[in-house]
Amino acid sequence: MEISFRAALIAWLSSDPALAAALNAVVEEAPSRTALPWLALTTSASTNWGTKTLAGREIRVALELNYRSDDPLGGAALVAGIEARVENLPADQSANGFRVASIGLLRARAEQRDEAVRVVVLEYRARVLAA
Repeated sequence: MEISFRAALIAWLSSDPALAAALNAVVEEAPSRTALPWLALTTSASTNWGTKTLAGREIRVALELNYRSDDPLGGAALVAGIEARVENLPADQSANGFRVASIGLLRARAEQRDEAVRVVVLEYRARVLAA
């Protein structure tokens, strides 16, 4: 379910018109040759979260947004758009083999790297059950 969840989340983020217009890529792992800004699902881990009758997983994912800005608030609107999109992932993912029981932000981290490159990491916990 973890791999299916990752694929569904990337597809969901990629299909948002506002994010597609604002980002040069929405991918798994860091893109090798893509201009900023881009969003990557950089890591995930899962544990058992099933019931007596249904298989399930608790999946933790980290999304990394990389962008360039001299302004600390330069990416705030983009981060808000990403957060809203993730939290509105449709629960019915039966085509992907699971159903989302819950999804929520665990933590966020922001940092400035070289030459006005900023990075925001958003970590989420999703609890999913087999469809």
